[in-house]
Amino acid sequence: MKKFALLSLIFLSLFVLSCSKDSNDPDPQPIALDNEINDFVWSGLNSEYYWQADVPNLADTKNDVQNDYYTYLNSYNNPEDLFESLLFDYGHTDRFSWFIDDYDEQNASFRGVTDSFGFEFGLARVSSTSNDVIGYVTYVVPNSPAADANMKRGDVFNVFNGTTLTLDNYRVVNAYYTDNTISLGFATIQNGNVVSNNKNETLNVREVIENPVHYYDIITNGSGTKIGYLVYNGFKYTFHQELNDVFGDFKNQGIQELVLDLRYNGGGSVLTSAYLASMIYATPSSSSVFGKLIYNSKHSSDNSYYPFFNDGNIYNIDGFKTGEFLINRLNTLTKLYVIVSGDTASASEMIINGLRGQNLEVVLIGETTYGKNVGSYTVYDSPDFSSNNVNPNHTNAMQPITFQIFNAKDQSDYTQGFVPQYEVIEYVSEMKQFGDLQEPLLKAALDVISGQAPRVQETKSLKLETELLTTSFAKRQFSKEMYQLEDEIR
Repeated sequence: MKKFALLSLIFLSLFVLSCSKDSNDPDPQPIALDNEINDFVWSGLNSEYYWQADVPNLADTKNDVQNDYYTYLNSYNNPEDLFESLLFDYGHTDRFSWFIDDYDEQNASFRGVTDSFGFEFGLARVSSTSNDVIGYVTYVVPNSPAADANMKRGDVFNVFNGTTLTLDNYRVVNAYYTDNTISLGFATIQNGNVVSNNKNETLNVREVIENPVHYYDIITNGSGTKIGYLVYNGFKYTFHQELNDVFGDFKNQGIQELVLDLRYNGGGSVLTSAYLASMIYATPSSSSVFGKLIYNSKHSSDNSYYPFFNDGNIYNIDGFKTGEFLINRLNTLTKLYVIVSGDTASASEMIINGLRGQNLEVVLIGETTYGKNVGSYTVYDSPDFSSNNVNPNHTNAMQPITFQIFNAKDQSDYTQGFVPQYEVIEYVSEMKQFGDLQEPLLKAALDVISGQAPRVQETKSLKLETELLTTSFAKRQFSKEMYQLEDEIR
């Protein structure tokens, strides 16, 4: 027993000495944060990101120990790399969130103002046995460099910045997104061959304001049915009045059917989508739901819905509210015909889903849509992540996914896109101007309205586009977005 007592005393003494020594140790040297933007990236995503709970490194405990937290942040030299590392199943589940270099540039884009050449295009392989690639113009923005050069829908080019396009080099066209000047060499199609026509154009980037109401007309078919036709290329909230004016014309002229052409519409403002739905849907009640927005668990109290509106807000090109308007609502529609493509996304798909939630029959003509049932708002480096009191040291912000959208029936399962009832592919060999009654997708819609089955596309006429490679929307920032305006958020 004495021996045991002696050993206990020794161990106790050693423990006391050890504690005494530890108590005199200096605190660990604090680690400095290398880049304040990294802290903004983590904090903003931890608060606002829709999939925050599914990302272990966004756990609320991650920043409990400052030295460990700063060590983690300092392991990323580039804030955008940190941002991408924190996205849930990046490139698959989340293929939509992006890091913003300049939030002023983004906000201008949302208003329809961009530095641009003023045209969109597709790239296609000439045939399955050829390495030759052509570009073809899908549409031209009025009052733009492309319009000044007399470019038009359907124009074909096979030379870009002096390079004749092939499967091996067609990515030189990526200069369209980055350079201030590009040159195009145009061609014509002769007996299935691409032949240079010696026309060349050099375009210089400049500020372009794009009215998304690109084209509209009223068509009377052989049965005397009046059909409204609208090519709408983006849900830009600064063009509400222009959109409403079109529906005023449709209403005054008593259209009985509507063909809404969204084939080049990658989305935009949720509010604008709700306004367009309100112009289309004939009989909403005061509580009718167009789209429900569901946020992450930290902001579940902010879950809300967009109704079918009776009036709307007018915003000028600088984004300031300048007035209100009474919505011109069509009163006769029981069915909607929508022309779609793989570039039809987000706020465009919200129109389809939201109106189907009200049992309006929506008939799709074209190709399977993109598949985006989530949206976002801009997250700034400020105390509450709004644009108020934003950090003046940089212009970075984030556009992470912050909500998922559902219709009145709680349907939201279209991440693989909406499949059209009538598949019609847009081929350059058949491309015609908007409003041409022989333009294949419009003709298919008119045929369906008239009770005829659209014709089957013949393989022999498609040899100039057996393989679509890409479109100009593929790499364009902000091209497939569904966002809330800041004054709509919480």
